Amino acid sequence: MLERLSERVKRLDIADIKLIKWATFFATIIIVKLFPQLLRINYWILAALMITCSIRPGYKFWIKKIAA
Repeated sequence: MLERLSERVKRLDIADIKLIKWATFFATIIIVKLFPQLLRINYWILAALMITCSIRPGYKFWIKKIAA
């Protein structure tokens, strides 16, 4: 199943990826409008969550060697 998803992702070009990012941004705005108490979360907690979520992709992009 992951192979099929990987093949579908390979069909996307840069414009498609940018549109997905914008759609995610606008979906986030909708969620914040529905739950305004989310804005009261401490910025340090949000920064820690951001870093935690960035560790694996950052490792794969910058450190991990490409298998030949």
